[in-house]
Amino acid sequence: MDKDKVAEVLVEIGTLLELKGENPFKTRAYANAARTLEGLSEPLAQLVAEKRLGEVKGIGEALEQKITELVETGKLKYYEELKASIPPGLVEMLEISGLGPKKIQALNKKLGVDSIAKLEAACQAGQVAELDGFGEKTQTNLLEGIARKRQYASKHRLGDALTVDEPLLDSLRQHPDVIRCSTAGSLRRSKEVIGDIDLLASSKRPVEVIGYFVAQPGILKVIAQGDTKASVLLEGGIQCDLRVVSDAEFPFALAYFTGSKEHNIVMRQRAIQRGLRLNEYGLFKSKEETRDPKLLVQCPDEAAIFSTLDLPYVPPELREDHGEFAAGEKGALPKLLEWTELKGALHNHSTWSDGHNTLEEIAVAMEELGLAYWAITDHSKASFQANGLDATRLREQLREIKKLNEKFAARGSDFRLLTGSEVDILKDRLDFDDDLLAELDVVVASLHVPANNEAENTKRLIRAAENKFVHMLGHPTGRLLLEREPYPVNLEAVIDACAATGTWIELNCNPYRFDLDWRLWPYAKSKGVKCVINPDAHRNEHASFLRLGVGLARKGWLTKADVMNTLPLEKLRKELAKKRSR
Repeated sequence: MDKDKVAEVLVEIGTLLELKGENPFKTRAYANAARTLEGLSEPLAQLVAEKRLGEVKGIGEALEQKITELVETGKLKYYEELKASIPPGLVEMLEISGLGPKKIQALNKKLGVDSIAKLEAACQAGQVAELDGFGEKTQTNLLEGIARKRQYASKHRLGDALTVDEPLLDSLRQHPDVIRCSTAGSLRRSKEVIGDIDLLASSKRPVEVIGYFVAQPGILKVIAQGDTKASVLLEGGIQCDLRVVSDAEFPFALAYFTGSKEHNIVMRQRAIQRGLRLNEYGLFKSKEETRDPKLLVQCPDEAAIFSTLDLPYVPPELREDHGEFAAGEKGALPKLLEWTELKGALHNHSTWSDGHNTLEEIAVAMEELGLAYWAITDHSKASFQANGLDATRLREQLREIKKLNEKFAARGSDFRLLTGSEVDILKDRLDFDDDLLAELDVVVASLHVPANNEAENTKRLIRAAENKFVHMLGHPTGRLLLEREPYPVNLEAVIDACAATGTWIELNCNPYRFDLDWRLWPYAKSKGVKCVINPDAHRNEHASFLRLGVGLARKGWLTKADVMNTLPLEKLRKELAKKRSR
């Protein structure tokens, strides 16, 4: 087990102990140990093998034994027994927003609540509001959290779906009886939240392909299995459907099952207007619904289907009936951004605030990925829960980044770390003064503690955009997909202010956020507002979010010219300097 997995287990042990009401020093020790492991400068496995783990500050004898057991065996008896000792309903209650271990323990102890159903009943009876430390507002929020969880029960984030989809697709590609295969549905269209995963394959031996599919690792349950279709339940609770068709049918089935429903309706109407019939089986020279192969219009791929219906190829991300047909008829479909065109990112965190990698670890990793630059924008001091930096620490960090860049330059590397801050937008000002912001390469302004008032939030964001030292607004609605609704804000007014001031807007590509929403990018683009695709990385592996972000940018009709972090470093520096000289 690697250090990240071990750290996850330690954090969960701390949470479980808190649920049991254990000594807070004991529970905190596990969280601290997890953070220590994440910050190690040498491999955990090496420390364990050389029996040097006990020398690491904060790792006592008991923790050393547990970590060693996890590293060497991949399991921990203590952890398994601890999990078994706690009612599963208590652990499930952690999924309700605003409900932490201490509150769950209090609910369990005073009201006997040990499941979400009992929690809901206690809230509806008004019992929760009467408890010390809760009140009417908390009770209302809990009921809303329960309703939200129920509403999102069958929904899944794009990143989670891709994690289980891609190994299955890769495996299908390797099967000798599979001719072509693809993801379809909302996942292929890069929707930020999906329901089920749809896979499609073509083969002359569908039964063999279906049998191979249902035997794949990671499948928890086979829901249904036929000769040409199977439905399975994957890890994480995501349902996945595979359909196997003939290779002649494949392009039509792929277009049909990719959707969207609204896009497909227009496509079928276009076919009818041309004396044709389009369905999942083909495009037919017929005025009636048919599957007659003699009437089939030969289309080797999706592009041929669009061409037959007098349209250029429409990328899957745009198939939402949000203007793609009008643009296609005018020859105005954009050449969408490709993820290989990104040169770096401008909103990321390090161990100086709440990130998990050191400056040097980040620089080495991003250079290895072939990126040209990576901005370090750790939190400002108001984000105390994220170990935000004050002015003294930030200036110290600037010196460290300068030394690192000199080191890279000395060995002939063109890669550079950029200095920066994710500065909090406070009620009446920014968290840092302008003189400090002026010293930074990149300034991201983010609203972390919003008001309940739309006008107030809008005013704060616009005020931040009007500051000449702020380059971009970070995650402008604060939403967490399937967890937290966006805070109230007039986004059109914010976009207009960004257009007027030359401020960029972030597309935060953390899969919990994807904020600004893809539906608003066409408006922002029409106003001349530029996008920056940022992973808001807290670990080096979060650089992979950039690929997801490009999918959402494509969905928002964005091109290379619309996205600032496609620029090479020197051109980016010139663009960063422009606003400050306005």
